[in-house]
Amino acid sequence: MNGFRKILAGLALAALPFGASAAEVKWDMANEYNDTSIHAEGDRLFSSKLSELTGGAIEITHHFGGSIGFKSKDQLDAVADGALPIANTYVGPLGGIDPMFLLPSLPFLAKTPSEARKLMEIARADYEAIFADNNQKLLWASPWPPSGIWAKKPVDSGTAITNLKIRTYDANGTITLQQAGAAPIQLSWADVVPQLSTGGIEAVLTSAEGGTNAKFWEHLSHFTEVNYAMPLNMAHINLDTWNGLSGEQQAAVLAAAKMAEDYVWEAVESRVAQNYADMQDAGMTVVTGVGDDYLATLNDAGAKARDEWLAKTGDKGAAIIKAFNN
Repeated sequence: MNGFRKILAGLALAALPFGASAAEVKWDMANEYNDTSIHAEGDRLFSSKLSELTGGAIEITHHFGGSIGFKSKDQLDAVADGALPIANTYVGPLGGIDPMFLLPSLPFLAKTPSEARKLMEIARADYEAIFADNNQKLLWASPWPPSGIWAKKPVDSGTAITNLKIRTYDANGTITLQQAGAAPIQLSWADVVPQLSTGGIEAVLTSAEGGTNAKFWEHLSHFTEVNYAMPLNMAHINLDTWNGLSGEQQAAVLAAAKMAEDYVWEAVESRVAQNYADMQDAGMTVVTGVGDDYLATLNDAGAKARDEWLAKTGDKGAAIIKAFNN
């Protein structure tokens, strides 16, 4: 949080020429994830800078933790229809709408922030086109730290993962963990803690960040670092809402979005270390240094997900992967 406050205090951009002191535009912004998440920080930075740049003409009310009633899988349609003017959405559950949304979570493809951002920039024009086809505009994308496995034991071997009832966040994870011998269940974030509480699942595939924000240590005792993927959230706005803004307001939205995007990508670099410290303070055991043979097994298990994605995306997908690997 120190970096967040520093940015809010230190960015001294000249406000665009709006004279209004009362908000002329008010938006409700949805985000399924907790208000302490890195993406929530990005949302708050966006709204703060947008208010500054517009002289208070655009005001955003944030709805974190799915409190407005939409899960990530619902938010693309909600923004398209105008039920929501703007949202920050984990895009993995949207893979059924377009397989491009499964690109960031392809197993063991982009495993570091620099790799994940490179992959996003290669595909940005494709995402912009998909959002435009769904009556909305992409504002920014931001990463989750690398995914690992939260459980009541170390999940650092083929034996440990066999038949493990584990939550996955999209089709890629379901395919990969099935291939690895687990018993995966795809769940939206809002459903994870209830399922942990009732024993519906016994492990969770997510980042140290996600589990820390949800205090998974109240249910689980171990986090195993496997650096499975760095999936993305994307912030998007209804196109009619966007077109209803003045040119100056649109410029302010884009400027604030760029600040939010840069902030989250920079912050994610140090986030894992802070998460691990918080987890250990809460009594969690962080399992690192997992054996290469086990990681190779998980990587092999991900081959089916990668192959299926390439089959669905054809030449476009192959070109993206080629550009990423070059």
